[in-house]
Amino acid sequence: MTEATETTHSHDEPHGYTSDKPAYLKRMRRIEGQVRGIARMIDEDAYCIDVLTQVSAVTKALQAVSLALVEDHLGHCVVDAAKASDDEGAAKVKEAAEAIARLVRM
Repeated sequence: MTEATETTHSHDEPHGYTSDKPAYLKRMRRIEGQVRGIARMIDEDAYCIDVLTQVSAVTKALQAVSLALVEDHLGHCVVDAAKASDDEGAAKVKEAAEAIARLVRM
């Protein structure tokens, strides 16, 4: 199993982002379009700095989505687990901390 597979959990209850799912999907489709645009720029031999500018924009957009997902996770999943029991809360905090560590690693 890869690290991503090991830390992926199946949950039956709604996730923290569920109420904002359409907005998340819209943002991801926009990012997907930006990435396709970057590929097109490379295919058309666009100027390096222009490509890098677009890569930076996509990176920032993905970071914004990541931060919003972290906030949703903390506000929903972690809070609910902490209300259920100290052990469940501690496990969710550890899971969130590990996810945040993966986000800030380069």
